[in-house]
Amino acid sequence: MSSSPPVPGPRPACTPPPTAGVDRRGLLRYGAAGAGAALLASGPLTGCASPAASPDVSALSVWDPFQGGDGMLMDDMIKAVSTGRDAFTVDRTILEWGPSYYTKLAMSAAGGRASDVAVLHLSRLAGYAPGGLLDPFDLDLLAEFGCAEADFTANVWKRTQHRGTVYAIPLDVHPFIVFYDRDAADKAGLLDSSGELAPMGSPEALLDAGEALAKATGGAGILFGHVNDPAQTWRLFAALYAQTGAAFTLPEGGPAEIDIDAANRVVTFMRRLFDGRTNPNNLDYYGSVATFIGGRGGMAMLGEWELPTLRKSGIPLGAAPFPQVFDRPAVYTDSHSFVLPHQADPDPGRRREAHRYVAQLLKQSLTWASAGHIPAYQPVLARPEYAKLRPQSSYADAGEVAVLDPPNWFAGAASNFQNRMCQPLQSALLGNTSAEKAVRQMVREANTLLHQPNPVA
Repeated sequence: MSSSPPVPGPRPACTPPPTAGVDRRGLLRYGAAGAGAALLASGPLTGCASPAASPDVSALSVWDPFQGGDGMLMDDMIKAVSTGRDAFTVDRTILEWGPSYYTKLAMSAAGGRASDVAVLHLSRLAGYAPGGLLDPFDLDLLAEFGCAEADFTANVWKRTQHRGTVYAIPLDVHPFIVFYDRDAADKAGLLDSSGELAPMGSPEALLDAGEALAKATGGAGILFGHVNDPAQTWRLFAALYAQTGAAFTLPEGGPAEIDIDAANRVVTFMRRLFDGRTNPNNLDYYGSVATFIGGRGGMAMLGEWELPTLRKSGIPLGAAPFPQVFDRPAVYTDSHSFVLPHQADPDPGRRREAHRYVAQLLKQSLTWASAGHIPAYQPVLARPEYAKLRPQSSYADAGEVAVLDPPNWFAGAASNFQNRMCQPLQSALLGNTSAEKAVRQMVREANTLLHQPNPVA
């Protein structure tokens, strides 16, 4: 291909914000609250509501960070539950994705005057539930509306809890996976009899796959852009480390518990994989995506949220869960989840409606899956319509072996923990430090964070 379409910047599963202004009503309602978050959209969203309409005091107030394509899909889902006899009236507020979103969510909950429902990355739950910033879900009430523990995978459901109480209901699982050029993979002999990516099974097999893909494309084998991304290297390390069967535990007060030998093994392999010969070791995120969609690379390690961009490129696109190369299958993931921000005196009727709203949106998550996200609600995943979604259904099993960040207040999406872990890892990949030194630095960084007090505890 002679040119490539524009490539979005790296982000943890949320589309970067388009250029947009703050409308006058949004500014009046939320401008004084500050907290560094830019309000990009606000107002009742129903099947026939006018953007200029005044807020309905009976409307459910919902917050989320979904913009761009994800934002439009959420619009569609909300519209679907905002028609008919049992329709909701929804006052949706879209906030800028990133640390500012979590700051604003915490401040609103601390004041007891938060929205009825909000979206939280499941990896951030440990920073909110222990400090009383979230209210628990009533599981009996959810069951009344068709949503129960059995409707979710065990790996994801166990992360919805704090001290045995459920504080989050997952909408999706968004894993770190591999996309590949089907023609290149076929030429490289990497497809099975059904035309899907064959299992790897060992580190050497993935190294060989990179060499074969490089020969097939005449360019790069496996692409991985990490230079300007504060989380990308951590995703790769966390997936591979979990595959060794070792645990990365961060107990309150420290010290960090990490299997040094397993971590060294992983970082050493990462350095071998991206040694600059067939798999570049110095590509930034933009460059890796552009190289892949330009047909100059055979495989790309990316989040599934890049599916809409990759699909537009026109390459024969395949996808698969992150390959198992160590002792057991594991895929690094996170999950957009619904939470009930703490309210000082919640109205029972509105709280009931909030539960019904969450359950109804889960039933609309086939729409959400069109962007690449795996529905967390298993009844949707089991529908024939989902099986027909390609390549989404080819990596649906990733939810069964999901691995999230350690459950600590400072970890999770858009966190300083990921930044601190990525710095030594990135240095190792660039050849500026050894695997052993990188792992020791990761442990020091983790212990530093463990000695910091939780600001909401």
